Amino acid sequence: MKKKDTENGKYVKKETLLIVASIALVVGFLGGVVFGVYKSETGTSMQESMPSQPAGKDQDVSAEKAAQISELEKRTSETPDDVTAWIDLGNLYFDTGNPEKAITAYNKSLELNPNNANVMNDLGVMYRRTGQPKKAIEAFDKAIKIDPGHETVRFNKGIVLMHDLNDLAGTVRAWEELVKLNPLATSPTGQPVKELVENLKKSMKQ
Repeated sequence: MKKKDTENGKYVKKETLLIVASIALVVGFLGGVVFGVYKSETGTSMQESMPSQPAGKDQDVSAEKAAQISELEKRTSETPDDVTAWIDLGNLYFDTGNPEKAITAYNKSLELNPNNANVMNDLGVMYRRTGQPKKAIEAFDKAIKIDPGHETVRFNKGIVLMHDLNDLAGTVRAWEELVKLNPLATSPTGQPVKELVENLKKSMKQ
């Protein structure tokens, strides 16, 4: 495990998959695969770490995580300029199924350090989960400006454009940019992104 350096954006906790509703036509052309949006993790490809589903609001939070949240809430209250504490708190809210509080914590951290592409990506994931896909896209675009080489952000942007905004042309553009960046890029399930783009283009001609 790499040492965490959240302030500099070198490492963010394990990716987490958000299950999304499928669009029947598109999913058919993608081989029946339904993708989610992913939490940032540098140092691994999108395929190398298949994420797990985050806890829902109605699920019990472990005593350990509850204690960590309580400690970080106290820490951010006492030292509101502690950017790492805000990021860690946002990550815990993310992992325990509290996207609204995660959004608040991530935004607090970004007020202190606006150049963290990982946090901006994770903020976008949380906006998406709260039914705000346009804000998710805005966050992903900001993350791309910060770090043009961030593959997960570009993949996430395509997912939200496709599943939430029904913008297949936008998805194609987002993923074509990802393929230009890395011709061998694959989805977390192992499908080449280049292949996904080709299948989407075929579906749009039907």
